[in-house]
Amino acid sequence: MSIQKTVSPVDGRVLVERELATGEQIEAALKRAVEAQRAWRATALSERTAILSRFVEVMENRADALGEELAWQMGRPVRYGPNEIRRGFAERSRYMIEAAPEALRDVAVAPKPGFTRFIRHEPVGVVFTIAPWNYPYLTSVNSIVPALLAGNAVVLKHSAQTPLCAERYSEGLREAGLPEGVFQFLHLSHSDVERVIGDERIGFVAFTGSVEGGHAVQAAASKRFIAAGLELGGKDPAYVRADADLAHAVENLVDGAMFNTGQSCCGIERIYVHRDLYAEFVQRAVDLTRGYVLGDPLRQETTLGPMVRASAAEFVRGQIAEAVAQGAVAHIDTREFTADKPGTPYLAPQILTSVNHRMRVMTEETFGPVAPIMAVSSDEEAIALMNDSAYGLTAAIWTADPEAALRIGDQIDTGTWFMNRCDYLDPALAWTGVKDSGRGCALSVLGFEQFTRPKSFHLRTTTA
Repeated sequence: MSIQKTVSPVDGRVLVERELATGEQIEAALKRAVEAQRAWRATALSERTAILSRFVEVMENRADALGEELAWQMGRPVRYGPNEIRRGFAERSRYMIEAAPEALRDVAVAPKPGFTRFIRHEPVGVVFTIAPWNYPYLTSVNSIVPALLAGNAVVLKHSAQTPLCAERYSEGLREAGLPEGVFQFLHLSHSDVERVIGDERIGFVAFTGSVEGGHAVQAAASKRFIAAGLELGGKDPAYVRADADLAHAVENLVDGAMFNTGQSCCGIERIYVHRDLYAEFVQRAVDLTRGYVLGDPLRQETTLGPMVRASAAEFVRGQIAEAVAQGAVAHIDTREFTADKPGTPYLAPQILTSVNHRMRVMTEETFGPVAPIMAVSSDEEAIALMNDSAYGLTAAIWTADPEAALRIGDQIDTGTWFMNRCDYLDPALAWTGVKDSGRGCALSVLGFEQFTRPKSFHLRTTTA
């Protein structure tokens, strides 16, 4: 039997060992899911929402313990970890619970004498969620809660880096009263993930991860007539206009680039600042970045934990070194951060200037605590540079002029356009991307559509 091992970025030890599911276990899980879903879809929506509401309360009550587990599994400091549950997870779940009655209501059409006509939202059956490690509860809740509300069963395959999150989902849903088999998790190899995607009992695949992984999921799903939601990350830009509130822009953008050690699909990865503000923006950003505390994520004073693994940190170090060799200026002396040690996941944050789009750090996803900053002379130059990317997940502008923000936003190729904020998912708005950031839509009332299929009812009530 194959064993999956999770190495903690905190100290490099093997934290968790789990057996990968066998073929027989996969078959049994899918069979249970199909059988359980038949009864679950017939369960009143009011009962489904009550169970999911209890589930959110269970998870909130365990937030501190879950936050500490996250620190050990993927390195986020304990001062922040519990908020993934108490804030984002709970906010998104409750929004979807409250939105479900309206989103799932039968769609009426114009009256026609002698006929009853409407469109019903039918569940797709079994939803297969493939979740990443960087925000293991926030990313997975986007599909798990609305899929269950819509009457589907869910099978979760969580990242090998955060396997305990799948187990905590199962425990919480069981305690909330979810019927057996409606939610299950499996620890799977890559080949078995493809096998599950290709199984005729799967009705939809929700994947969050890399572009490479998205291509693999799409290829596996393309052999069948099912859809896949693909959230694949980004190279998210920000533009600081000449009329921006400088202090607010610096504070938000440094946090947007550095929070979670930069390991956020919608984190800020490149910043364009109008020349009138550029010099002061850079100095303030450098000063703020120097205030981070890199170290043991189990300590309350730590504000920057290790990256998920040493190889990820080395990738970022490589991008920085290559950019510097090409003329970029690194403003942070890594010796100021004594925990930074090559060959380990502990990486100092960095501010880069004199960068351009010939450098990988401005075009390739970094997924680390680095903020490259370019000066621009006009809105038009900023628009061209922001759009010069293979990605399009989010983009942001800092300005005092809402009309300018709308005008510029209309010209940016992105799934979400922010003004005076960044790195946030509003559950009332559609979460979606363009280009290599993927396809599909999660959250908002539109987010239910991928977990249902329309079924038309055309009933002739009289033959007269």
